[in-house]
Amino acid sequence: MSTKSAHLFRISVEKIDGPADYAGTSAPLAFEVESHDDILAIVDRVRAGMAFTADEASALALGVKLLGGVVLTHRRDPLFADIQPALRGFIGNLKSRVASTASQGQWKESS
Repeated sequence: MSTKSAHLFRISVEKIDGPADYAGTSAPLAFEVESHDDILAIVDRVRAGMAFTADEASALALGVKLLGGVVLTHRRDPLFADIQPALRGFIGNLKSRVASTASQGQWKESS
């Protein structure tokens, strides 16, 4: 259930090419995720601030945001003990790089 200050997103993954899976079908995957951040705005900033293709930057931003959300929600779970410090550092570095690129006026055109 969505809280007043949260954004609610539907994430969809659909196979568009490649061999069929073992059952001969590739049903799309869709799920909802709640975030205190606007994930689409984050994706836009990363796409604009990284020297990656638009698809790579989108996948990076979305993947990190989704992983970070699960890690934060389950921060006391021992499964995530090793990744928490590294993920915090990585996210900090990513934010710094995106901000640095933005402040230098080196916004990458989306492709």
